[in-house]
Amino acid sequence: MEGIEGESSEASRYSLRPSRISNEDIIFCIDSDLESLCEMKVTGPNGRPVTRLDSIKQAILLFINAKLTINPDNRFSFAVLGKSASWLRKEFSGDVESAMTALRGLPTTSSCGHADLTSLFRVASHEAKKSRAQNRILRVILIYCRSSTRPQHQLPVNEKCFSLDVLYLHDKPGPDNCPQEVYDALVDAVEYVSEYEGYIFESGQGLSRILFRYMCILLAHPQQRCTQEHLDIPKPLAKKSPPAEAMPEDVTSAPNQ
Repeated sequence: MEGIEGESSEASRYSLRPSRISNEDIIFCIDSDLESLCEMKVTGPNGRPVTRLDSIKQAILLFINAKLTINPDNRFSFAVLGKSASWLRKEFSGDVESAMTALRGLPTTSSCGHADLTSLFRVASHEAKKSRAQNRILRVILIYCRSSTRPQHQLPVNEKCFSLDVLYLHDKPGPDNCPQEVYDALVDAVEYVSEYEGYIFESGQGLSRILFRYMCILLAHPQQRCTQEHLDIPKPLAKKSPPAEAMPEDVTSAPNQ
């Protein structure tokens, strides 16, 4: 880069301090409320209905396979969110078969009526310290499905030591649900606990491809992200018509015979 006039080239040269991008430990926390069994607007083989939970499992396996292709040293564990969070598989592993086994054991319950994220954040803070001791970073990906239950947490303000992403699948607004209020509470949670830039995406359209698209965006490493308001992917695939061929300027209409 050339120097600005009046300044030395040394003073005006741009430099970026080198830093190491850490391997990730990622906790998937999946909502086990009854609303996770709502049907999507797609059908599976033989016309079988596809639920939110079916699509979530597919999206997680898509993410894990892609993330391991990017970096085979990434590791994953699994938790479920009922009234509070609990482990589904505590041990971090980069084995895809192990992830599939954990997802097959994912339970669903009746409507929980309450969602406390306190235990999830406490566990994440504890695990983040162990990850840091191994020169790794920890991230939580929360997949939430309740349209009328605002998540809550009770944690004192402390050092942010892990990152949080959220995927929110919900019903359309109506007399019995308030997805906007739930979304706002999830935004507050991301801002409250996330060490690096945390992303939050929502969809009430019931389309699996939108969930897959958002999950692909979450492949972005937290240490390499722009802020979400500056995120401009995926790009729309607008159809462009080919430009019309220009007529030569010296061509004139033939005279009438």
